[in-house]
Amino acid sequence: MSWQEIMQNWLDYKELDPELKQQLLKLKENTDSAQEAFYAPMEFGTAGMRGLIGPGINRMNIYTVRQAAEGLAAFMDTLDDETKKRGVAISYDSRYYSQEFAFESAKVLGAHGIHSYVFDSLRPTPELSFAVRTLHTYAGIMITASHNPKEYNGFKIYGPDGGQMPPVESDNITKFVRKVSDLFAIETKTIIELRDEKLMSLIGEDVDLDYLDKLDTVVVNHKLIEEVSNKMKFVYTPLHGTGKMIAPRIFQKLGFQNFTMVTEQAILDPEFPTTPAPNPEFAQTFDLAIEKGKKIGANILIATDPDADRLGAAVRQPDGSYKLMTGNQIASVLLNYLLSAKKELGTLPANGAVAKSIVSSELATKIAEKYDVKMFDVLTGFKYIAEKIEEFEETGSYEFLFGFEESYGYLVKPFVRDKDAMQSTILLAEAAAYYEAKGKTIYDALEDLYQEFGYYREKTVSKTFAGISGKEQMKQIMEKFHEEGIKEVNGVKVIESIDYLKDTDTTAEGTKETGLPKADAMKFILEDNTWIAIRPSGTEPKMKFYVGITSDSDDHAAEKLADFAKVIESWE
Repeated sequence: MSWQEIMQNWLDYKELDPELKQQLLKLKENTDSAQEAFYAPMEFGTAGMRGLIGPGINRMNIYTVRQAAEGLAAFMDTLDDETKKRGVAISYDSRYYSQEFAFESAKVLGAHGIHSYVFDSLRPTPELSFAVRTLHTYAGIMITASHNPKEYNGFKIYGPDGGQMPPVESDNITKFVRKVSDLFAIETKTIIELRDEKLMSLIGEDVDLDYLDKLDTVVVNHKLIEEVSNKMKFVYTPLHGTGKMIAPRIFQKLGFQNFTMVTEQAILDPEFPTTPAPNPEFAQTFDLAIEKGKKIGANILIATDPDADRLGAAVRQPDGSYKLMTGNQIASVLLNYLLSAKKELGTLPANGAVAKSIVSSELATKIAEKYDVKMFDVLTGFKYIAEKIEEFEETGSYEFLFGFEESYGYLVKPFVRDKDAMQSTILLAEAAAYYEAKGKTIYDALEDLYQEFGYYREKTVSKTFAGISGKEQMKQIMEKFHEEGIKEVNGVKVIESIDYLKDTDTTAEGTKETGLPKADAMKFILEDNTWIAIRPSGTEPKMKFYVGITSDSDDHAAEKLADFAKVIESWE
C-alpha cells in the first residue's frame, strides 16, 4: 500500500481523533511532509521509539503509541501467568500528550489483562527504572523524548531489571509491534473499566519516599555535608521538566539550605519557552541560571533535562563568571571524588568496577587505574552499562561503583539501571562541598586532574540528515567507513581500527574480536593517542563523529582538538 493510500485510510476513518484530523487536513497540503509521515512505520528498536508528534504511521500519536503498547502486551501474553501478572510500571514527562500517551498505554495493556502501575503525575525516567525494580513489575514504559525539542515525544520500554529492555526481548516485542497491521483496530479498555477491574493502580508518593531513601545512600560522607552545607549556594533548573518533582526534596533532605530554583524554568511547560531545546549540554540552557547565580553568588549551577536522566553543570570562577563543564569533565570529577572519598573512608572495594561508553573520555580510565579499579568500555547506550551491572551481580566478579556516557548521563548506585540525574545531583553537590572545604571549586579539581594525567579534551560533531533521504545517506556513509576505514587524520597515522559491526579490532599485529555486541559503529586510534569514533544516532536523524585528544598543556589541547574537529567537519 502506498503512503497516499495509507493517508487516505486515516482521512476516511470516521472515529479519528478530532485534533489529529485537523492536523492531518493541514498536513496533506504539504506533499513532502505528508510522505514522510506515512511512507513507513516508526522505527522501533532497543530503546523503543522517538519522533515528531502528529498524524501518521511515522509520527508519535495515540495510534502509534497503542501499537507499541500492543506489541509489548502481545509479547507478555507469551509469558507464564506469574510473570505476566507482575504488570508494567508507567511514567511520563512534561511534553505534549505525555500523560495521554501514558494512559493510552495502560488502556491497551488492560485489554490484555495486564496490570499497570501509573504515576499520578510526571516523574523522572530514573524513578520509573526504580519503580520497575521496587514494584517487581515485568516491564516499564516511559513516555519521553528526553532532551529533544518540543515537537518530539517518545516511548521507551524497560525490562525486569529496570534497564532498557534487553536486545532479545526487544527484538521479539518489535516483531509483535510490526504484526499490528490496523492501528485503528487495537482493543482498549476505558480508565473506569481498568479501575473497576483492578487492572490499574496509581502510584506516586509511596514510590517517591522509597526512591528518596535510596538516593540518600548515594552520599559517601554525610559528616562532610553537615559541616559545609550552609556555606554552599546552588542554583538548579529542571528545564520545565520532571526534576522539579524530586530535586528540591533531595537538597532539603541532605541539609543544603541555600538552594534556589530558576522559577521561570520550574514551570512544567511543554513549549520549553526559555530555551531552543531543553538540553543541559547547550550553553544557552544556562542563561537564566547564570543570571540567578550571579545575583546570589552561587557556587554551582545544575540543570537536568525534562525527564531528569541527564545533568549539566556550570561552576563559578574567581571573577564571578561561570564556566560550563562537559559531560566528560563532570564524570571525571565525580569519579575521582567518589573513589578518593571511598579510599579515605576505607570503603573502596578490592573488586571495584566502572563502566563507560566507547565514545567517552579516556581520562576516566586513568583515574580508575590510579585507584586499582577496573574500567569496562561498552557500546553507546546505557542499557549496556545496565547489562554489566547485572553481570557483576550474577557472577560476583566486581562491585559496580560508577557508570557514565559523555552525553551527560551518570549512575552511582545500581538501584536504578539507567542514567540518573538525581543521583548525579547528590554526588556533584557533595563533591562541591568537599572542594569548598579545601578552598577549591569543582573546576579547580578538574584542573588538578589535568595536571596529574594530562589535558584531555573531547568533542562531538553532529551532522543532521533529515527526511526520507537522510536515512539512506547515513547508511551509505557508514557503509563507506566500514569498507574503506581511515588510514590517517590530520597527518597522524591510524594504528588501530575497531569495527563493531564486523566485530573486528585490527592493529599491525593482527585482528581480534571486540568482545562487544555488534553495532553500527567504528573507532580509530591514532599514533598520538587521539581517538575518533563514528556512529549514526539511535534517537535522532544525525551522524555523530567523536574525537578525543590528550596534550601536555591547556592551550595546545584546545588547538589540537580544534584542528581535528575541523578535519572531521569537512568529511562527507
